[in-house]
Amino acid sequence: MAERGRGWARAVRGLLLDVNGVLYDSGAGGGVPIAGSVEAVRRIKASGLKLQLCTNETQATRESFARKLRALGFDIAVSQVTAPAPAACHLLRERSLRPHLLVHHDLVPEFAEVDKTNPNCVVLGDAAENFTYANLNEAFRLLIGMEKPVLISLGKGRYYKETDGLKLDVGAYMKALEYACDIQAEVVGKPSKRFFESALAELGVPPEQAIMIGDDIVNDVGGAQQCGMRALQVRTGKYRKTLCESSRKGRTDWL
Repeated sequence: MAERGRGWARAVRGLLLDVNGVLYDSGAGGGVPIAGSVEAVRRIKASGLKLQLCTNETQATRESFARKLRALGFDIAVSQVTAPAPAACHLLRERSLRPHLLVHHDLVPEFAEVDKTNPNCVVLGDAAENFTYANLNEAFRLLIGMEKPVLISLGKGRYYKETDGLKLDVGAYMKALEYACDIQAEVVGKPSKRFFESALAELGVPPEQAIMIGDDIVNDVGGAQQCGMRALQVRTGKYRKTLCESSRKGRTDWL
């Protein structure tokens, strides 16, 4: 492990872990754990360190996501998962926003208690097969017709890894709508500082005593560092050496 600086002198009380590409690779049949990851989570919990999953997962509700992780062998409770959809629901209620949802069909139940009549904003998640031209164009038409268009994106990742290879992530579609409508999306999820702060609050540890572990140099590493945390990047998942070397938005503390 290559360390930049002498940060280990500071006490570490808790860890934030990314999930896809760090603990498992998603895909058909629920995905597969990355070698050693189940044992790593067990050892972290046994050590007394606090643990919180900080994920941009938007293809499932928190409950079903935690259930899937337990089926893969991870000892994880729903309360240990910080995900964008609940944060987005809070924001929508706080600002009296009524969303048009372009999200994965398995995520829709997260928004069951949110008023969706006569939409005055668009919420974009990792919709996977729902990212059709017709659905994207409907979102575009709604946004372009608003006096003050509001686009809320549940993350801004470029791509992620599944068992059969790399897949385009929500950020690619977010950028298309931003360009078409000449607007800037509000990101709820990594690398948003507010999202990391909520994960730290659920972890119960100040940023200087926490480490973020992820596979994304921008959204995991860069996002955590802007909150005063240290970050470790793994060489699994979407990790690409060339992207790490060329990134201007994050430089890992450890690799």
